[in-house]
Amino acid sequence: MNARGQLGDFLQARRSQLRPEDAGVVTYGDRRRVRGLRREELALLAGVSASYYSRLEQGQAVNASPEVLEALARALQLDEAERRHLSELAAGTRRRPAVRRPPPERVSPAVRQLVATLGDVPVVVLGRRADVLAWNVGGHALFAGHLDTTLPERPDQGPNMARLVFLDAHTRDLYVDWPAKARAVVATLRMVSGQHPNDPSLAALVGELTVRSPEFGAMWADHRVKAGGGSAYEMRHPLVGTMTVTQQALRTEDGQTVVVATTEPGSASHAAMTLLLHGAVTSRAGTRQQPAMRE
Repeated sequence: MNARGQLGDFLQARRSQLRPEDAGVVTYGDRRRVRGLRREELALLAGVSASYYSRLEQGQAVNASPEVLEALARALQLDEAERRHLSELAAGTRRRPAVRRPPPERVSPAVRQLVATLGDVPVVVLGRRADVLAWNVGGHALFAGHLDTTLPERPDQGPNMARLVFLDAHTRDLYVDWPAKARAVVATLRMVSGQHPNDPSLAALVGELTVRSPEFGAMWADHRVKAGGGSAYEMRHPLVGTMTVTQQALRTEDGQTVVVATTEPGSASHAAMTLLLHGAVTSRAGTRQQPAMRE
């Protein structure tokens, strides 16, 4: 996974997904052997030479100017998140690859304080590769109650949300519309890959998921990106049933993501979430108060 290859793959994917009629390209009924626009058609729309655009897709050209990138973004009809991703991919082609593996991510005291303050709602802190770095009682109960709650505290043993979504049956069953959640996870990883194109741990994660999940491989090849924000999901929890949960993604200064799960006040979903949290807190308190067993 390198920056030049990612830039070319992104451009090719977006070009193949743009229909000629949507771009104002007249085809005169000719039989087309490619999906979407041809290279020369996109180059014409962007006002660059076909040979230069071909070199961009083939990873043979670097230092694309902001004006060229903006012209390509307009021609490809990219949204704001996709424009930012394109710019990050282009910047990555100009950076020297990092030679050191990045240090393990840690949750700062300020973020831990935020998680503690939001004790009445489920919270999970994710690293840039979707590693679970911390969660509160509600976050554990909602997203991964079947796992040991202490896992994020163990070096190199914490769960990874992308792995859970694609490879864990319990997590898959949580989402009524699992493909929507899966696409969001892949799109977020794709955005991160543009920001950190030479991260070996991220490349290893993508490689593992591509091999173990054909669904991940197909979604990864689509090159969709997602910058964050909030999404509502129908979650089918085994303890309290189905509820509509809004997952808000808040970015920290360290590039980590604080996921806060909320429900509409007064709704049946809110009642179900309250029941889940009450049960989790009660269970946790009971576990702590159990006396030691005697021989």
